[in-house]
Amino acid sequence: MKLDGFGIFVKDMAAMVRFYRDVLNFEIREDENASNVYLVKDGTLFLLYRRTDFEKMTNRAFGYANEINGHYEIALSVDNYDAVDLTFNEVVSKGAVPILEPTTQPWGQRTCYIADPEGNLIEIGSFNK
Repeated sequence: MKLDGFGIFVKDMAAMVRFYRDVLNFEIREDENASNVYLVKDGTLFLLYRRTDFEKMTNRAFGYANEINGHYEIALSVDNYDAVDLTFNEVVSKGAVPILEPTTQPWGQRTCYIADPEGNLIEIGSFNK
């Protein structure tokens, strides 16, 4: 098997499309009210599925985390340490929820965390000074 991509089951498709398109600059061509949004970000298939539509398709209900949750992270890299700080400030000014301000970790990575509108964690980091 080969990893093809990953998906997030979303409650509010319009808010999530706006966040990933307008705050994180993902190229999204689908409408904010689409049932499913398919896009490729740096060679990785990234999908947003509306929860209610997925449940209807599978004919079952699922449990979902609310607010900030730690089920997984999406990791994004930038060129260098300065870009981590710059990107963090930029996305927070556009509405991302700050979780961890830029910090240089003992293993040599400068990293920070934000959350999307539904509380999913997103890391922005670099190993390049």
